[in-house]
Amino acid sequence: MALRAALLRHVRVPVQTLTQTAHRHGHPFSLSTTILRFMSSHDDHLTKEEVIDRVLSVVKSFPKIDPSKVSPDVHFQNDLGLDSLDNVEIVMALEEEFKLEIPDKEADKIDSCNLAIEYIYNHPMAEI
Repeated sequence: MALRAALLRHVRVPVQTLTQTAHRHGHPFSLSTTILRFMSSHDDHLTKEEVIDRVLSVVKSFPKIDPSKVSPDVHFQNDLGLDSLDNVEIVMALEEEFKLEIPDKEADKIDSCNLAIEYIYNHPMAEI
């Protein structure tokens, strides 16, 4: 198990590539979820509900946000009026919450709770 975890720290699988492949084959997120679950070093990976609750909690705690407006479908700029710097701060808070590093290229795409939830849920190293 320790060897598997050490190896997985050095193996990077771009989630976007897997997701695009899944969409081309008519399986949104199912292919990427299956592959990443197989490769995960966690026997007790986060459930989707846990990810949703924690992502929403992080977003609700952001100082510029009215917590009553936060839902899984909320867009950071369109619905909450945040700017790009706020977006970066939210992604950084999510990295800290789930103890993972989101590459800048992927972080730039996370502009809503839904995208944050999907990215983190599909990330093989997101921590409980």
